[in-house]
Amino acid sequence: MDKIWLKSYPKGVPAEIDISQYHSLVHLMEESFRKFGARNAYACMGKFLTYAEVDDYSKKLAAWLQGRGLKKGARVAVMMPNVLQYPITVVAILRAGYTVVNVNPLYTPRELEHQLIDSGSEALIVLENFAVTVQQVIAKTQVKHVVVASMGDLLGGTKGMLVNFVVRKVKKMVPAFSLPNATPFKAALAEGARMPLAAVALGHDDIAFLQYTGGTTGVSKGAVLSHRNMIANALQNDAWAQPALQKEPKIEAMSIVCALPLYHIFALTVCMVMGTRWGAMNILIPNPRDIPGFVKELAKHEFNVLPGVNTLYNALLNNPDFAKLDFSSLKMCPGGGMAVQQTVNEKWLKLTGCLIIEGYGLSETSPTAISNLSDTTEFSGSIGIPIPSTEVVILDDDGHAVPFGQAGEIAIRGPQVMVGYWKRPDETAQAISADGFFKTGDIGIMDERGYTRIVDRKKDMILVSGFNVYPTEIEGVVAAHPDVLECACIGVPDSHAGEAVKLFVVPRVATLTAEQLMDYCKEQLTGYKRPKYIEFRSELPKSNVGKILRRELREERKVA
Repeated sequence: MDKIWLKSYPKGVPAEIDISQYHSLVHLMEESFRKFGARNAYACMGKFLTYAEVDDYSKKLAAWLQGRGLKKGARVAVMMPNVLQYPITVVAILRAGYTVVNVNPLYTPRELEHQLIDSGSEALIVLENFAVTVQQVIAKTQVKHVVVASMGDLLGGTKGMLVNFVVRKVKKMVPAFSLPNATPFKAALAEGARMPLAAVALGHDDIAFLQYTGGTTGVSKGAVLSHRNMIANALQNDAWAQPALQKEPKIEAMSIVCALPLYHIFALTVCMVMGTRWGAMNILIPNPRDIPGFVKELAKHEFNVLPGVNTLYNALLNNPDFAKLDFSSLKMCPGGGMAVQQTVNEKWLKLTGCLIIEGYGLSETSPTAISNLSDTTEFSGSIGIPIPSTEVVILDDDGHAVPFGQAGEIAIRGPQVMVGYWKRPDETAQAISADGFFKTGDIGIMDERGYTRIVDRKKDMILVSGFNVYPTEIEGVVAAHPDVLECACIGVPDSHAGEAVKLFVVPRVATLTAEQLMDYCKEQLTGYKRPKYIEFRSELPKSNVGKILRRELREERKVA
């Protein structure tokens, strides 16, 4: 198929990007440390870190990690929300020659155990608020080295102590834990300052991140993202953003609102990696669910880029104080993770003067692959066109390209497409064709201009606030309850999260209640995976071989 979408490219956006300008992600980051040393790189809770400070702190932590004797390519897990230690830790791991394993800090012990064992992580850096989860599983994993950070570590003497006191004693956000051999974050920095940092030769093929995502099997698996993948997507996004950023007045030192979690691929690439290349300041929001607190923080800064998901934009629009902010410097609002609703986009444009630019991608594509134009002023109702160095085809069930206007599976080829799934060659072979196209599992229709609309999902995945939820995992957990005979779950529309999980249960005993099951799920599943609705049934629809048919449950909802 000809790259028909190139005709829609704005002036100055290249058809291809050149990834040879950086030999590793560390190369890209160290260039920015030299160029932008005096600029602020991160702001959080009233504290600013310059690029020079990120450079210095990350060198110390990298030296400390190397001092543990880990070999090049070792996996180091990071379990933190958006706090100042997160970017320092990620840069340190990469500089030391290791691979970052991003972990959702809200994971239950079961979920954390699976990811640590599957990744073979040998070290873990965790915020103390979540250390009790680590305590429960560490003995079953290969993790030998743990660093525990606290909220106040980098906020300065008196302020840091005060924040730690409030977090621990007043708000009681740090459950008691015991990790006797763990090293405090500040101690690791102090020890690392006295140690040499050995330069590590890194290339495009070295693994930068294991980014865990679900699958049709329901077992969370690691998308292997190389230095090539991450460099490519940073440069692709950079090129794509230029038409919006070049509009007058031009801004030299940009500010990015980083409310989406950095352990999620969207914020990791768009905020941290691309922000580093730009020499931008990321305004870190540790708890974006606290909308009043989030808005209060925004009021302190001039901000130029505000990435988000539909639910976040909607929540901000519904906060009266948000409307009082100054949006005159806002240049771009990249929207992803889930469909951006037209009503939300129209309200957002009216209030801020800036359209939400919907894009599309997955953990497996680092993430951006398709996007609307960054300087567009109209809602398209589509996910846009392929970004530079990216090809998209729509395939039928036999893997053949379908004509324009016909539905099929969206498949993507480009330098941002993952190497494969960690230690899962069979699943990699199923997902990536012999000619390099990654099959997304999403059903779309491409028009004659190259714009694509998503119409359905091939997989049974449920999308809750931009997070993938896989029914098989939830069903596996619920089915283990002694009073559950059978269960199935589907996604149902939800005004807040886009979709919510609905669970259908055939109980073994009549006394089983929805409340009991909800409590059980709270112990086993992180928040966004938990069922919002539970319906008891005497039986579930099945195929002639006894397979429960989620499709029929979804169809019932449509009829109802």
